[in-house]
Amino acid sequence: MPFPVLDAVSRARSLVRRRVPTCVLTHAGPPSLSDGHAVDRYVPIASLTKVVTGTALTRMAAAGVLALDDPVERWLPAAPATGITLLHLAEHTSGLPRLPPGPLPDRDPYAAFDLPALHALLPRLDELAVNPPGSGEEYSNLGYAILGAALAAAAGTTYEELAEAYVLQPLDIAEITARPAPERCLQAPGLFGGARRPWTMDGAILPAGGLWATPRAVADLVVRLLVERRLGDPAPTWIRTGRLVWHNGATELASLFAGAVDDGRWVVVHRLNAEPEETDQLGVSLLRQAAARTGDDAGQST
Repeated sequence: MPFPVLDAVSRARSLVRRRVPTCVLTHAGPPSLSDGHAVDRYVPIASLTKVVTGTALTRMAAAGVLALDDPVERWLPAAPATGITLLHLAEHTSGLPRLPPGPLPDRDPYAAFDLPALHALLPRLDELAVNPPGSGEEYSNLGYAILGAALAAAAGTTYEELAEAYVLQPLDIAEITARPAPERCLQAPGLFGGARRPWTMDGAILPAGGLWATPRAVADLVVRLLVERRLGDPAPTWIRTGRLVWHNGATELASLFAGAVDDGRWVVVHRLNAEPEETDQLGVSLLRQAAARTGDDAGQST
């Protein structure tokens, strides 16, 4: 026979749901906000950070600072000759695994993965690769961490400084940073009103997923890179599905979808405490709804 008290606790827990603050911005009208989200508060943008990193790569190549086909060891001499180029890293075709080797703690998986830890891995790069470079696509946060370190070495500066110089300043975007003021951050709400602590991602993993931004700054990034093409063709980081160019991102506490279609439709969806797949589906659905309203038959290709 079940214990009545435990049954009551279980029932109470089943009724408790974390709030899901949601922010939606589109080409079609004013922002849609719910559960306390805001367009002017900093939130984690996770793997959308890779778009900034990839754009910095193409901009540095255009400026002659480096070449897309530079081997990793040109800028990070501790790495052996593997055939892995900067473009392989940007396109996720380096053959490197998704994550750094070794067990990662569930609570704050990247906290100990600092720059010394990354540089300690470089001499083993040939051992870490699971496939030959260029042989196929393997999404790799580790690859983007290495790409960010290589860009910093080529620029002779920090990742944050090169991102500012090559991407954010030219786009006239101010509200994207690795270290926002705490009072301007919006944290994921816990079950009983407290804030949930985000992952530490300002170390070596920063170029792969550690930036924070306000949703309005993310919208500016999408419009200025994908719609207005202020910096030329989109970087190889972006994912192309039919007419849709997009990227997403997720940590334990935040998920994001951002994309645009070649007719000027665009969307940014940011949610806290939400399943990433649901955030992606919402973003794609909004673009399709916009296509249906305008009678764009090709909208289904999004």
